Amino acid sequence: MKTILTTTAFALMASTALADTITLYTSQPNADAQQTVDAFKAANPDTDVEWVRDGTTKLMARLRAEIEAGNPQPDVLLIADTVTLEGMAQDGLLTAYQSPEAANYDSALYSADGFYHSTKLITTGIVYNTGVETAPTSWNDLSDAALKGQVAMPSPLYSGAALIHLATLTGDDSLGWGYYEQLAENDARAQGGNGGTFKAVASGEKPYGMVVDFLAIRNKAEGSPVEFVFPIEGVSYVTEPVAIMSTAKNVEGAQKFVDFLLSAEGQDVVLEMGYIPARDGMGVPAGFPAREDIKLMDFDPATALKDAEANKAKFTELFGAE
Repeated sequence: MKTILTTTAFALMASTALADTITLYTSQPNADAQQTVDAFKAANPDTDVEWVRDGTTKLMARLRAEIEAGNPQPDVLLIADTVTLEGMAQDGLLTAYQSPEAANYDSALYSADGFYHSTKLITTGIVYNTGVETAPTSWNDLSDAALKGQVAMPSPLYSGAALIHLATLTGDDSLGWGYYEQLAENDARAQGGNGGTFKAVASGEKPYGMVVDFLAIRNKAEGSPVEFVFPIEGVSYVTEPVAIMSTAKNVEGAQKFVDFLLSAEGQDVVLEMGYIPARDGMGVPAGFPAREDIKLMDFDPATALKDAEANKAKFTELFGAE
């Protein structure tokens, strides 16, 4: 009898441990992922987090393989963009969850059905080398003939943020595909990711560029000869959304994780990392303008998903396949 009771006790302990653990797949940088998990566990000491980190493209390839094998591992996803999660929602791979914290967010920043919620704002604006004579204020400034051959930008064939940027600007009535045609005629370089674009501008190789905000603002604070501009038309943005898998084994734990990330406490962690929190009423990192002074351009993840391949093809026609 004693042996049976002991065996049963261990089984119950194992079951409890399993129920109190969530598995997270994230594309956050390792340091950010660890900080996120540590903050969540401090606020929820009874829930453990096992996490896997990789770039969004590789992470989704891994997850798709797991789904095809009938054994998806994550309970919750925290990845770069809403377009990827919109596709997963349409494929029935996500669970709708109406977080009570969503009331503190602009409705454009989460799925109306609750399939995903944005956790931060990473905008794309204009970066320029301080050695230039003319400081741009508008997206249209980069297509000026006077800047021919002087503009760099990340390629949407390489960068997810750049693909969303392309969808945002081409969907804007005042810019559209005509704007990208002008950039191509102006010999703008579209190659690689945001890091390479920033280095080209900081070195003066290409004194103007399009880049994600934190790269320019953080490096400026460390002495890099750059300035970052939020153009008058507004900025595109990615939001590092969080979502719960339809196959989640620990739905309650996953909901706790979502609620924490969206809470004021969770958004303070975003601020500490040096990003703009997605939640209303939060501050901004040093070097950023006030949140109310940052104009976000209209963006529809479902439309961007539908148009993604056509946008890539048209971009390739204009700029080549690099």
